[in-house]
Amino acid sequence: MNLTKTLKATVAAAALAMTAMPASAANIAVIAGSIEDGFFNLIKKGVDDATLMVEANGGSVNYLRTPNYDNFGPDLVNLINQAVAQGVDGIAIPVWVPEAQVPALQAAAEKGITIMMYNSGQDVKEDVQGVNYFGSDEFVAGKAGGAYMAEQGAKKILCHIHTPGAVNHESRCAGVQEGGTEGGAEVIILRTPANLDGDITGTAESIKSELVADETIDAVISLAAWSADASTNAVAQIGAGDRVMVGSFDLSESALSRIQAGSQKMAIDQQPYLQGFLATSMLAAHLDFGTELATDPVLTGPAIVDASNIESALAGVSKGAR
Repeated sequence: MNLTKTLKATVAAAALAMTAMPASAANIAVIAGSIEDGFFNLIKKGVDDATLMVEANGGSVNYLRTPNYDNFGPDLVNLINQAVAQGVDGIAIPVWVPEAQVPALQAAAEKGITIMMYNSGQDVKEDVQGVNYFGSDEFVAGKAGGAYMAEQGAKKILCHIHTPGAVNHESRCAGVQEGGTEGGAEVIILRTPANLDGDITGTAESIKSELVADETIDAVISLAAWSADASTNAVAQIGAGDRVMVGSFDLSESALSRIQAGSQKMAIDQQPYLQGFLATSMLAAHLDFGTELATDPVLTGPAIVDASNIESALAGVSKGAR
């Protein structure tokens, strides 16, 4: 037996093993919105699929959600602090409440924690030393929606914000306002209390009151799939289906069924599955392997779904990914 050759082979095998696996696998936290918000079930599917890849490389993912939106900013800060206390290597997070979240994320970054952005907060990515952003440009998406409704003949568009002050929602309606105005339509904004979030009946009553008070409103754009249910209920309750077009952000089986039936005009898709999948997998890969994408930001939307492309969208929704 040649001891020298055996020793060299052992060293070579050890070196190969070290290059095949990261020295220390990524332990990351993904922070998301309310457990009562069905939109984040789509985000979670993307996170869950990416987690399989992270775990295959020896890492872990902790998915953290706020209980609701009643105390949104402080709840998000608590989750950031919880992730820091757990000793994570990275945090994937949207920034919805910058005044609360940015200082907490800056403190996390100062401790060496890597920040990846998704869904909201593109404008503050540099402030928190974020690596990249995966999501839609909310203002651009809103502008596309407002322009679309104006092109379809809307003259007065109601944009409904169900979480007032949330930067992504405010940006959406600001975009609707610009896109609609440029298309010759007037745009007004309705902000309902955050405690009505997810309350289809209460939200429908608020929208119905606006439609009854102002019969010149001929289009409503809601910022979530569930609030599109509320909008169409409000329109149906006052028999205004021929007068008021309904559009929404995000997809659901009910929204797409209405588009098929003609009772909803369109929905703006931001592909939340991709946001969760890419933010999770790219954060772990960056930590484990030092990889970075040349594209920054990575935009997952907007894409307008209407009668012309409804079938492919329905296929994705049936699988829980759109």
